[in-house]
Amino acid sequence: MDAARVPRLVSQRESALSIAGVALALLAGGFNMSQLGGFPLLILMFVAMYFLLIAPNQKKQKQWAAMLAALKNGDRVTTNGGIRGTILSVKDDVLVVKTAPDGVRLEIVKSAIAAVTTDEDSVKA
Repeated sequence: MDAARVPRLVSQRESALSIAGVALALLAGGFNMSQLGGFPLLILMFVAMYFLLIAPNQKKQKQWAAMLAALKNGDRVTTNGGIRGTILSVKDDVLVVKTAPDGVRLEIVKSAIAAVTTDEDSVKA
């Protein structure tokens, strides 16, 4: 080998070893828990958001889906638009609702139903 190349190869090797040594020193001894900063706090905030916002909303969504699945002829319903009526027939995703006082029949999509009104609800109002 050339004598001029030998020092250059040694210097590249030394620089690679020094970079690896610095990285190893940072990982082994230079890392402490304070460098995590607010990461545990961030995780705690996501957990709190889940239990305060997401979980109750999922529960409410399941109750609403169960209510829609249980709709039957004769149930009194209230739509999202405020229309109240009695179900005459239930098809796949469409209800035929009769409204008072004129007995107008409306076709309403099931997903537009806000609540099933019972007789007790009508008496209280």
